[in-house]
Amino acid sequence: MSDHPRAATATYELLHTGYAGDGVASTVGFVRDGDVLLVTDPGMVRDRSLILDPLAGLGVDPASITDVVFSHHHPDHTLNAALFPNARFHDHWAVYQGDRWDDRDAEGFELTASIRLIRTPGHTPQDITTLVGTAGGVIAFTHLWWTATSVSDDRATDLEALHVGRARVLAVADVVVPGHGPAFPATPQTPR
Repeated sequence: MSDHPRAATATYELLHTGYAGDGVASTVGFVRDGDVLLVTDPGMVRDRSLILDPLAGLGVDPASITDVVFSHHHPDHTLNAALFPNARFHDHWAVYQGDRWDDRDAEGFELTASIRLIRTPGHTPQDITTLVGTAGGVIAFTHLWWTATSVSDDRATDLEALHVGRARVLAVADVVVPGHGPAFPATPQTPR
């Protein structure tokens, strides 16, 4: 099975560009594909308005978010999940909503024909990547890179798996949205 999303009808925005240094903040993404309104990694930010104001600027109410994807379970990527009270929450092994916990493997799971989840362990054993098919190419929301210049990951649980995941993502992605930095083009020079 190919990792490419089957369609290219989604659009995306970065709600917040993350960082790591004196403080830590997650890069938070927004994807729209038909009726699906998806937020990726709504984690730590200096102020919740840094997530909510850009959404409002797009005309999106937090209560209308249908889905949230966690790349992994570290608080800097999950802390603000409660901002989206009606969403389904996706991680590496289940979908959660209200009091429901529905087991499913993230590998190859499709939220829509343009939004596919794949397993990409390395930073943690449970990491996943969200691949989004857009008219401009495939966007990968992932924690395989902290930033565009991340050669290694000092907190990785499995560096070999991390590099395998990077190669897998680079084989399909045109743009990478890393865990703690701005989006960057996936090129042969991208650190593997």
